[in-house]
Amino acid sequence: MLSGPRLVLPLIWGTLDTAPALGQACLCTVLQPAGLLVNCTSNYLLEVPPLPSDTTELLVQGNGITTIPSGLFDKLVGLQSVSLTGNPFHCDCNIEYLRNWLLRNKAAVSQEPTCFGPSSVTQKAITELTDDYFIQCGPRGFGSSTSAVVMILMLCCIIVLLLWSLRLAKNCTFTLKIEEKHMGLKADYLHPLRVRHRTRLSALNDPFYVLTEELNIHPVNKEFLPQVLDMMHKKHNIKIKAT
Repeated sequence: MLSGPRLVLPLIWGTLDTAPALGQACLCTVLQPAGLLVNCTSNYLLEVPPLPSDTTELLVQGNGITTIPSGLFDKLVGLQSVSLTGNPFHCDCNIEYLRNWLLRNKAAVSQEPTCFGPSSVTQKAITELTDDYFIQCGPRGFGSSTSAVVMILMLCCIIVLLLWSLRLAKNCTFTLKIEEKHMGLKADYLHPLRVRHRTRLSALNDPFYVLTEELNIHPVNKEFLPQVLDMMHKKHNIKIKAT
């Protein structure tokens, strides 16, 4: 692999107070035909510094890095090689992004980094952490946040549709057409299934009761029918048209 001139860029980020060379910067080397090698080896870094977008190789071994921010490596579309060993990674919920990235980019890492803590996973490779290990962790990262927003929007849409459906059903009007030849039909056809369990009402106060309870064995009187139809329309919002 051919390399160009070595450049020193100001990529200092979170150095330890015990650093023997305080202010030591990462070394950046331009690669041919394209790319950039960023060498931050043993720089006493606590965090990965902001990286150029054209970084293709990253060396950050031997520092004090405990975690990798979610989405950090995703922004480096040309990243091909990363060295992360020698860092005291704390394998809590925040390390899940690095675990997932390492699983997707095994070819980019020659030696897998290990956990420094907690004690239950000390010296365990980060890629060996299972999904069950992170089951107690809540959703994190851009992808999870986006999914949550989408789910909330979908839930709101469903609620709006339900409210609209209820309002539409409340204002819905049923129209029944009775042909002339059926004007003498018996009231049994209009008799509710559970009318016998209703409390008996006075015939003077409820003409519909007369229709369903008293006239169930007699043909409907044509003179009485308009009054019943009008009552059904007012009380039950049911329109019946005689044709």
